Amino acid sequence: MKITKESNDIKEKQKIVKQKLIDQYIEYRKIRNLTQEDLACVMGIKRPNISRFETGQCNPTLDLLVKMAECMDLEIRIDLIDKQEENSNEKK
Repeated sequence: MKITKESNDIKEKQKIVKQKLIDQYIEYRKIRNLTQEDLACVMGIKRPNISRFETGQCNPTLDLLVKMAECMDLEIRIDLIDKQEENSNEKK
């Protein structure tokens, strides 16, 4: 089975989105002066779970991401944007 260019593009976008999300979580954890251990304790999970998330070794569920955000007094916002509409707005 051949891997299509489209599937490679999707995988690359997934990596970019995932890394941006990880970077934001790490940044906010540090801004709040929380160690991985602190955050894990507040969340009721083990520190290696936080480490695996921050190093990109696991894909946490949306439920876990929401819980992690809540524990850092953050809110998750997900926006879906119509690509065609976005492109037409850029041309104006």
